[in-house]
Amino acid sequence: MKTILLWFQRIADGVAVIMLAAMFLIFCAQIFSRYVLNAPIGWSSELLLTLWLWVIFWTGAFCLRNKDHIRFDLLFLSVPGKVQRIFLILSALGIIIGFGISFLPTWDYITFYKIKKSAILKWRLDYVFSIYGVFLGVIILRYGIALIQYLNPNYKVQDDDKDEQVEE
Repeated sequence: MKTILLWFQRIADGVAVIMLAAMFLIFCAQIFSRYVLNAPIGWSSELLLTLWLWVIFWTGAFCLRNKDHIRFDLLFLSVPGKVQRIFLILSALGIIIGFGISFLPTWDYITFYKIKKSAILKWRLDYVFSIYGVFLGVIILRYGIALIQYLNPNYKVQDDDKDEQVEE
């Protein structure tokens, strides 16, 4: 199972790298065209914005580990392990409930955008913004799996649940 997850992680990382490389190349082409050829490329800024949107939500859903996210854990680190486990359960429930409540209205809004197209490339905006729905679904799934682990009576708080401490 870990091998399959590692394989999916590498694919997700590869997709993110491809999107970032495409952004870099398009950005370089845009600069070259604008300042050397004196002929700006109109579609490049729209494509860059779309790729940026996709990179942010793709990596947030598939590439970042829990410890890579920004957390305010001063209180979490100052309590014993059993209380930390309760904090983990409550935070996972909060994320699942909050994102779960917003999922259907968000997906409804995204699908509403099928009637609109982007200005230059004429892409349907529901396709452009669909990555946010994917992001919501994956985050709900990830925290659902984490919640099941946290609810296991044998679960002990691991280093992945804590940030590395900076020694002074």
